Amino acid sequence: MTKLFEKRFAELEAQLEAIEGTKKMEQSAMTGSPYPHIKADLILNWAVKAKSLLSNTCGEKSHHLTAFLEAEKPRSYSNNFETLQRIKAVFLAAKEDYEGGYLNTVRNLVQAEVFGSELEQACELLTSGYASAAAVIAGVVLETTVRNLCTDHGLDHGKLDRMNADLAKAGVYNSLQQKRITAMAGIRNAAAHGEADKFNEGDVKGMIDDVERFLASTLQ
Repeated sequence: MTKLFEKRFAELEAQLEAIEGTKKMEQSAMTGSPYPHIKADLILNWAVKAKSLLSNTCGEKSHHLTAFLEAEKPRSYSNNFETLQRIKAVFLAAKEDYEGGYLNTVRNLVQAEVFGSELEQACELLTSGYASAAAVIAGVVLETTVRNLCTDHGLDHGKLDRMNADLAKAGVYNSLQQKRITAMAGIRNAAAHGEADKFNEGDVKGMIDDVERFLASTLQ
């Protein structure tokens, strides 16, 4: 999904440049002075697509989308080419922030969607009697979340127990959360090694719930 958003930003930037290329000078009926003009339907078509992208990547209540909506409002003694330049400035600012990794909204959206689906699968497997498989899937979500936290805080990747310790040491979360992650990792490891006697369905259900809570706390 992130690659798709990157592609869409590039597509809309190219479309914007093409629209700007259609600019023609027209004569004002009121003043007789020349002014730059672009067909209104071209701007409208592009703006609708741009607002959809900003909503998906920045959020419906984001500063970027709010600024875009404000910039496209008609103004006295302003032509539509000037309007296009204003919304272009907002769009390019959002594109720069997105490409620079300064927008957490989209990554959180993608992670919540993917991880939510994985945890749902784990619950279905557990309900069907496949506790080990459910624990392994939940463990993948757990380790990926921990790894992403290390990336966010400039910590090295490594084995789960090491990353867990480094995050706790850095103050990203407390020692209680560290112990919970260690316990969840223990269930995952036992399941992965076929040691089903070391946990039960209740342990796996608790693990899935804990992973979901941990995930939710990191995506805030």
